[in-house]
This record gives sequence, structure tokens and C-alpha cells, in this order.
Amino acid sequence: MRAFPWDEAMRFGFGVLRLSSREFWGLTPRELAAAFEARAGRARGVAPRREVLGRLMAAFPDEVK
Repeated sequence: MRAFPWDEAMRFGFGVLRLSSREFWGLTPRELAAAFEARAGRARGVAPRREVLGRLMAAFPDEVK
């Protein structure tokens, strides 16, 4: 069994998410993991529906004409 990666968790919580000590230590490991997944673009759940994706693509096109 591997030890919990506290150094990496603190770097992510304080450095990337800019959490205060109170906020960081108030998180559960599951909440911290969910924040990491969301930040990494791997949010759990279902992909956006086609109409939502269409609106996002129209609002934020890859190329500006």
C-alpha cells in the first residue's frame, strides 16, 4: 500500500487552487480528488449534450472569422 501523496496534494491545493490552509485542511480526500479531476479536464459524469456543445462551440469558436 502506498502512502498518501501529501506533498503533491498540498502543491495542488495551495499552488494551483490557491486554497487557504483552512480550506485545504477542511477538504476530504474525495473532495480534493474531485477538484483535481475537474481541473485536469477529467470531470466524472456525462459528456455535454449535443445542443449544449453546439452553444459552447458557437460562443467560443476555434477560429475567428
